[in-house]
Amino acid sequence: MMSLRKQEKLIAQVIRATNPVNQTAPWYSAAIACLVMTAAPLTAFSQDGQEEEQRSRSRQPIEEVTVTAQKIEESIQDVPIAVSALSGDNMDELKIERGEELLRAVPNVNFSKSNFSSYNFAIRGVGTKAVSAASDPAVAVSFNNAPLIRNRLFEQEFFDVQRVEVLRGPQGTLYGRNATAGVVNMLPVMPEDEFASEVKAEIGSYNSKRTSGMFNLPLGETMGFRLSGALTKRDGFDYNIHTGNDVNDRDLYSTRAIFEWEPSESFNANLIWQHFEEDDKRSRTGKQLCTKDPGLSKIGDTELTGFTPVFLSQGCLPGSVYSDDAYDVPNAKGFAHVLVTGLIPTNYGPVIDWYIDPYENASQSRDLRKIETSYDPVFRAENDLVQLNFEWALTDSLTFFSQSTYAKDDYFSSQDYNRYVSDPIFNDGGDLSPTPDGIYTDPQLGPSDGILAVDVSRSDNKQWSQEFRLQTSFDGPWNFSVGANYLDFKTQDDYFVFNNIFSLVSEYLFNQVQDEDGNWITQNCITPEENVGGDCIYVDPNSLENIDEEGHNYFLSRNLVETRSWALFGEAYWQINDDVKLTTGLRYTDDRKRSTPVSSQLLLGTLYNEETGEVESGNFTGGFAHRGYPEGDQVTLDWQEYTGRAVLDWRRETPFTDETMFYVSFAHGYKGGGTNPPRADIDPTKVQYQPLEETFEPEFVNAIEFGTKNILLDGSLTLNANAFYYDYTDYQVSQIVDRISLNENFDAESMGLELELAWQLTDATRVDMNMGYLKTRIADGEESIDVMNRTQGNEDWVLVRPSFKVPSNCIAPVDLVETVLSTENIFAIWSLCSGSAEYGSFSPEIETDLRWDTIYGLDPYNPLTDAPNGGRGFSADLSGNELPNAPHFTVNLGVQHTIPIEDWDLTLRTDYYRQSESYARVYNTEYDRLKAWSNLNASVSLSNSNSNLYMQLYVKNLFDDSPITDMFTNSDDSGLTTNVFTLEPRIVGFSISKGF
Repeated sequence: MMSLRKQEKLIAQVIRATNPVNQTAPWYSAAIACLVMTAAPLTAFSQDGQEEEQRSRSRQPIEEVTVTAQKIEESIQDVPIAVSALSGDNMDELKIERGEELLRAVPNVNFSKSNFSSYNFAIRGVGTKAVSAASDPAVAVSFNNAPLIRNRLFEQEFFDVQRVEVLRGPQGTLYGRNATAGVVNMLPVMPEDEFASEVKAEIGSYNSKRTSGMFNLPLGETMGFRLSGALTKRDGFDYNIHTGNDVNDRDLYSTRAIFEWEPSESFNANLIWQHFEEDDKRSRTGKQLCTKDPGLSKIGDTELTGFTPVFLSQGCLPGSVYSDDAYDVPNAKGFAHVLVTGLIPTNYGPVIDWYIDPYENASQSRDLRKIETSYDPVFRAENDLVQLNFEWALTDSLTFFSQSTYAKDDYFSSQDYNRYVSDPIFNDGGDLSPTPDGIYTDPQLGPSDGILAVDVSRSDNKQWSQEFRLQTSFDGPWNFSVGANYLDFKTQDDYFVFNNIFSLVSEYLFNQVQDEDGNWITQNCITPEENVGGDCIYVDPNSLENIDEEGHNYFLSRNLVETRSWALFGEAYWQINDDVKLTTGLRYTDDRKRSTPVSSQLLLGTLYNEETGEVESGNFTGGFAHRGYPEGDQVTLDWQEYTGRAVLDWRRETPFTDETMFYVSFAHGYKGGGTNPPRADIDPTKVQYQPLEETFEPEFVNAIEFGTKNILLDGSLTLNANAFYYDYTDYQVSQIVDRISLNENFDAESMGLELELAWQLTDATRVDMNMGYLKTRIADGEESIDVMNRTQGNEDWVLVRPSFKVPSNCIAPVDLVETVLSTENIFAIWSLCSGSAEYGSFSPEIETDLRWDTIYGLDPYNPLTDAPNGGRGFSADLSGNELPNAPHFTVNLGVQHTIPIEDWDLTLRTDYYRQSESYARVYNTEYDRLKAWSNLNASVSLSNSNSNLYMQLYVKNLFDDSPITDMFTNSDDSGLTTNVFTLEPRIVGFSISKGF
């Protein structure tokens, strides 16, 4: 037998192996002590055979878990679906407080925030990597069985929860269109027959204060009312070095009221209202990383000098985000909007000097929890849900269900866009200049001596859904469930980027004229007719909180989408004999998505032709509108699809188990497609766009699964396992191209194994474990253009930065770029990405006096026809690559031991989670690689059932790790910087709750 001392040494070695630094910290000793105390009963359990037999007789069976995975209440061991279920008590034990933490209790699950207003919850490698407003989630997130397209699963904390169910695999029959990966279903505690109340208070790290409670009140014999709520306040766990403020704090609350009426045994109705609200400095993203791209020093036989190399730098290189070089800043010398600012004249010279890098002296801490930005984040979210449910037993064996749900969700988040502090760059141009005393005052962002940039992500969503269902409970071999549902969802997603350079260019570059004294003054460009000689760009004069949303001095991507869907569905259950049952299901879905395109208008303006009296597209900007964001013609897409499943399960006795079920299933799932957002509305005679797809296809999946569920050792052990294979068609993935979320489709396959175990070793000791293995593969022949590597190593082509009008980089032939860079007009290189007539054109389709093929004797060149993929770059071969956010292994291990002390129970628990490395994008480059990471939590609880008193001391993220869990690549014209996401830091807390 292993001695306790040897166990202690072994546990210490395990901890050192997973975290080789800071081993002398106080929490390190506490971790060993907690693990040893938990492990001690395991040693005692094995020391004496007679004692072991006695303990075996005293084992408690694993508590039976009831789920509604098939929309009827069943034991989880009787449901032929891979489903995990956590009760409210389970989540308290595991300290699972939000949806993102479910990955610690469910195999093959991955979670990460996204860059905008949503998140990616992935099951078996399938998640929501498409981030446009027209895309749907792949995992159906439901409240009390009602799917919610937009929800606050990431922000909102669980409270007064009956249980959370996670169904893995396509659930297209009962749960519908957006369940190709699975379902997360949260069920609240309903009113009970007896008066009860509970209050809970908690304090912890970062000045954390959390309170929650519930009040249950019976109203006579037929009615009940339950009121519950939760409130959290916490200081920020990130630090802004520049402002000196903590950020990423929490200030949120939730409340829920449920009224239930049961006038008879055959009828039940309940009304649920739930409200969530948050107002704090939560940051959508973590740190912004960049491996600086210095640009080329030589092209062909030509040495590049002066500022010419900046035209051949993409800002950031695709280096590993774990390298020290990743904590650099982008090469901003080549930012087109910065270069053209140097063209703005004052009486004392240009507004800024040529060839200036605003971030030349910027630096970054290597600590992911320390940022350095000029602007602290702002975060607000508000969500309301109202649900009305009826359950009416028409006969002893036929029940009618009705569920009506209305949800409204408002979201606002703002943070520093560039995530770096600019050097002072503005010259003192005098009192009449844009930059008196070297200060430019932006109408939205205020005064500054350097670049300021802020983004705003907001959404306004409304959803109405209705479902009717008939469920039978016949005594014979046949039963069925049939129903119909309807969904109406409307969303407006707006994404703004404010930059004082944008305002400066809009206000002064094209609208300046000289007065009679020779001073440069700015025209008041309110209407095009007021413009004299230059492009008219409207500058919004209002503050950031009160913008009129008509300015072209900021970027706005507006997405208006309406989704209407209805479906008919049914499942039949045939009990072939006492041991074998066949389940078959079919669903018909009719989807319609209607998008209203609203093109972005950044730095676009018009020209007033005094001779004709007409407004024309701008000479330099190429815009059709000088003010506002005109809506285009609506685009309507329709799909009519069948989904379903067939499951054969077989129950039998074995010599090794108490109960055993085997099942095999086939399922077909579907998720709708949509429209890609429109790009900037630029005159094609001024700028020729690289071609992009305007729509993306629906997703489809065929899934085969084999599984078994087992109860052993007189009910003290449950052991479930399954194997699955997915054949995926048109999996949706997006990346930022031309400042929009471009959705692409890829065929793929996924296969894996899953194991879940719960073992009540003794009356006092329990072990929980789940493991997941996953292998994903993108199909042969799939391709995509990697914006981080457009040339794909082809030495005959080179990346080129575009003008301020063109959102994305392009590639051009090396010999052509070498010739253009040797000309007197250095800005002619900007024409290579667009065929622009402004700086000369290589395109025969554009009529201009500056035809570079004529002047320099070059062959006619049009990037749309003469460059790969219209100049966008060479496609990367994705054949055999892994899907993003699909680690090969996930492991969860929890050990819990309870020590009786008179009327009290002292419970020790540890939970360990680990996932292997994965990739953040489909290209699977070194830049995309996400390292493996672990998470260890521990708690000590003391409870007294007689007095309903419960106390808990816990530590989450014991090793204070900050792994990068995912990342997001920003647009070309911001330098291809990378926003990374990480875990919360180590949090120690103490809670006490009392029931009455």
